[in-house]
Amino acid sequence: DNGAEKVTLLEPDLFFSAQDRGPGSDQGVTGYQRDAKDFKKFDGQPFSARLYADLLKASGVDEVITVHNHSSSVKTLFTDCFPGGFHNLQPADVYAEYFAGSDIVDERKLVLCAPDKGALPFVREVHAELKDPSVPILIIDKERDGERTVSMQISPHSDIGLSDLAGRDVVVIDDMVRTGGTIVRACSLVKTGNPNKIVFLVTHFYTSQEGREKLNNPVIDEIVASNTIPQILNRDMQGRLRKKFVVLQISRWIARHLGQTIGTKTLIVKPPYYIEDMSSKNPRWKGPRGTAFNAC
Repeated sequence: DNGAEKVTLLEPDLFFSAQDRGPGSDQGVTGYQRDAKDFKKFDGQPFSARLYADLLKASGVDEVITVHNHSSSVKTLFTDCFPGGFHNLQPADVYAEYFAGSDIVDERKLVLCAPDKGALPFVREVHAELKDPSVPILIIDKERDGERTVSMQISPHSDIGLSDLAGRDVVVIDDMVRTGGTIVRACSLVKTGNPNKIVFLVTHFYTSQEGREKLNNPVIDEIVASNTIPQILNRDMQGRLRKKFVVLQISRWIARHLGQTIGTKTLIVKPPYYIEDMSSKNPRWKGPRGTAFNAC
């Protein structure tokens, strides 16, 4: 209304992405053929992602920038609503750099794990950024029966089996976590292979009390999350998880991509592109500013 040439919305955790489908055949796009069971699962639920995209468009937004949204429905929806103006930033390079440059895992023993098929494409992106083809990928096949009943098994398409995990450092990677039940089950399955360490890496960490209690399970040795949801930097929000919690502040990485996306030469961001933040309760804590600060 005040004459701006372009309005760009930067929203690292894109609102309503979990409500990316509805009970109708025209309500959401998936990578598989939806059946009656899938439609029934969304019966009575709003297709909020479409409403949100329409509202943003109507309010004058020209461009949307978000981080690690793996919903094919949301990506299709926003790409159609904002032609050429939807940017889904993938922090695979940040995560790969962190694994290679920190002491959280031994790169020589590293295994990447996709807790379901939906997470696999991003896990492969992280794998590519590691530039080490010898790092195996473990894939878990997950099938839901109802809202919270899940069966899991190791996929035959995995590069490595449970019997070969002994002494390895396994990083389980997902885009988001809410209640934590599914991830704990996935890590429990991995634990039966007797690995040296299990790290859960997640981009969007929703800090519900239920999630914190479940993720405090000893099958998970460390949790790494980005700060796309800023409250996670609050030690009180981390609760008892703080002893094994690491936050990668990726604001500089986002700012770098923002400058590239909007085409400005005035926003120049130099490395490091992330900051490692952890409590002094974490055994790997090295000082009040963290290892990434010390590397500056």
